[in-house]
This record gives sequence, structure tokens and C-alpha cells, in this order.
Amino acid sequence: MINYGRTNVMNYYLNRYAYRTKIIQEEVNPQTGIIVVIPCHNEPDLVSALLSLYDCKQPNCKVEVIVVINASENAEEAVLKQNQTSYDEAIQWCATNFGELASALEMTFHFIQENSLPKKHAGVGLARKIGMDEAVRRFAAIDCHNGVISCYDADASCEPNYLVELEKHFKENPKSPACSIHFEHPISGEEFSPEIYNGIMQYELHLRYYKNGLADANLPFAFHTIGSSMAVRSNAYQKQNGMNKRKAGEDFYFLQKLIPLGNFTELKTTKIIPSPRVSDRVPFGTGKAMQSWLNDSQEELLSYHPNSFIELRLFAAAVPKLYEDINEIPATVQAFLETIDFEENLINIKKNSKSAAHFSEVFFKWFNAFKVLKFMHFSRDQFFPDVPIFEGANELLAWLTENKEGDLKGLLAKYRKIDSE
Repeated sequence: MINYGRTNVMNYYLNRYAYRTKIIQEEVNPQTGIIVVIPCHNEPDLVSALLSLYDCKQPNCKVEVIVVINASENAEEAVLKQNQTSYDEAIQWCATNFGELASALEMTFHFIQENSLPKKHAGVGLARKIGMDEAVRRFAAIDCHNGVISCYDADASCEPNYLVELEKHFKENPKSPACSIHFEHPISGEEFSPEIYNGIMQYELHLRYYKNGLADANLPFAFHTIGSSMAVRSNAYQKQNGMNKRKAGEDFYFLQKLIPLGNFTELKTTKIIPSPRVSDRVPFGTGKAMQSWLNDSQEELLSYHPNSFIELRLFAAAVPKLYEDINEIPATVQAFLETIDFEENLINIKKNSKSAAHFSEVFFKWFNAFKVLKFMHFSRDQFFPDVPIFEGANELLAWLTENKEGDLKGLLAKYRKIDSE
């Protein structure tokens, strides 16, 4: 069970950072320990996502699901119509299946309609924030300071043990502020075209290649950052000032505030199944990548050159020596560092370090995941051009396992296995 207790942080956060005042009026069951938040924008099959959650084996705590059906104030009529249809279908689904028993169920559903969000901020980040802030408020109402807020998507599904394993994971990792959750896109079937399945295999392989390239380089932030596959404790969410309002990449930016806290974990005993469908809802991400894939009629997805990861590995090994003024940084990284005021920042990092071990910790809070990503782009543009993902991922696999794979599906399977162990 989730532990309960009072905290003043909740009131402070809600008073200063919450986007909305109280929205959901129904009382909270005092045994609520998990709240799943789902942003829903122009989604044709919200009920399937809800059904996937409802079919889960129930944990020891009560579960709430908060759906934020959202659109911009300048949204097209077709989007508003689809949002209304999604809302009506979800309400009808609840009424048909639960009726007056809803408040007594192990899982309850709440639907927030936000169809006129300011165009400057309207998007998935703000929608997640509205739902997650409301989850904070719900937990505050029952004095639950470390309840779990889980992020999900309106076109995702999950394994039946999702909620049970989520509860178990945070119970077994009491110091963990947040976690990423194992995910696997569908890569075969009748629902999508062969082109989409081929594209999503390569895109997912790119995500796993990048994450494992950072892990092989011994960088402290080698974690997946997928919006539908992450969860955070309510108190940690508040201490980091909540979700951002970004229209895309909100998951990456959000988790980069939590990972440096330490004890960030990975939940590998269950699985989220994100949709591979195309989408123009956000300027980047899975849906946008798939749309670009089809528009460009690509056969091979390009990704980072494996040499860039080698350079990062050499750099990570050289960092502790900087404390003793020994510079063995590889030339590629050195060239990048010269573009971001490295020398001045190094002086400040040394001043704020108590020891060699503490120096490395402070250094990688400065040279964080944002700077690593910028380095990868710099390295691509100046030194090592992109290569086909199959080629790059196979090269990294050979470093990790001394083996290569002959086909795309087999290569992805190997990376999924690595990430799930």
C-alpha cells in the first residue's frame, strides 16, 4: 500500500503553480494510491485506452483515471467535434458499465473538458499539467503525500499487470521519486500498413539505440523519456514545480528535472503499448516521426553515428581527471565544449565541489541530458554524419554483446531484451 501522511508542500504547490483551481468535485476515496492522467486531443478511440486500464488486475489501493480532453481556442471544428464524440462515448461507456456503482468501484473515471486553452500554450504539456495538478489536489484531499501519478496516452494500452506492478515498484523503491516504464510498440498485425510497422520498428530501435548508447558511455541519465510510459510521486512532482506547458517534448524536459534527484528507477515487469499511428498533433515525437516517414517514403531511418557514443564514453572517463587539472577530453567533445563556455563553467564547478566524487556529480548536473543531445547534433553536423539505424544499432549491439543481428525485427528484439532485464 502507498504510505499516507501530511505535507505542507502540497498547499504551497497548488497555491503557486497549479494551472487551475479545483475541477473535480467528487470526493476522493481515502485509499486512493494511484491516479492515471490521460491527455486526449482529437483521439478517435479513447474508450479502448480506458478499457485497457479497467481490465488490469487491481492493486491493493484504489485507482483514479483523469482524462483531460483538450483543444486550443483556435482549434478546427473537426477537432472540437472529435473531442465531443470522445467525451460522449467515454461517458456512455462509464454509464453502461458502472452506472450508480461507479463511486464504489476499485477504479473511478473523471473527465475534464478543456476545449479553449490559450493558443500560446495549448498542447500535450499543458493538458498533462492540468490533469497532474488535479491529481495532486486529489491526493492532498486525503493527506497522501507520496501517491503515484502515472502518465498514459489516449491511444495506448497496457499489460494486465500494469497497475499492480506500478504499486509494487514504488513500494519496493521507497526512495525513488519517479520511474520510466518499459514500452513496446506493436510491430505486426492488420491494424496498420506494412510501411507503418516497418517505420515504427526503426523509430523504436532509434530510441533504444540512443538510450543504450548513453548507458554504454556511463552517463548518469540514460533513461527512456516517453510520455505514456512514466510515473512520479506526488511530492516529487510538486518539489520540481510540476509539469511544463511545452507543446511537445514535455516528457523529456519533465523527467530531466527528476532524474538528477537520484534514485530514478525503471519499471521493467510490465509493459505499455504505445500506438504507432501517424499524427500531426505535436511538432515531434512518435506520431510526427511516423507521419514524416510516410511523407518522405523512406526505406531506412537515419540515426546517430556510433562513433559519437565512443567519444562520449571517452569523455565520461576523462571527467574525474578534470578535478586534478588533467585534460584528456577527446577532440570532438572539446570542440563542442568550446561553444558552451566550458572553461568558465569548469572553474565554478570546481569551486562548488567538496571532493573528486562530488565534482563528477556536480559536473554532470551541468553537462546534462540537454547538452548531450546538443553534442550529438554537433557531432553529426561537424564530425560523424548519421548512418542507417540498422547499421548503427548493430554496431552498438556488437559492443554490448559481441553479436550482430541479420534483420530489423531480430535487432529490435535484442534491444527490447536488454531494456527489459
